[in-house]
Amino acid sequence: MRREYQFDYRKARPNRFASLMKGGAVAVVLDPDVASVFHSPESVNSLLRSVINALPKHSKA
Repeated sequence: MRREYQFDYRKARPNRFASLMKGGAVAVVLDPDVASVFHSPESVNSLLRSVINALPKHSKA
């Protein structure tokens, strides 16, 4: 890695995916084999929510 990088701001472009990010959203990169199972962000979120609901509830002691 270089100690410092010179970024040419004249070549910068707007993030074309920024409009897809809703308030508080976090982007996560899935491995290709995992991504091939899902066809939409909604399907990923649905599965993750079901896993979260199946986790044991932690009580504050």
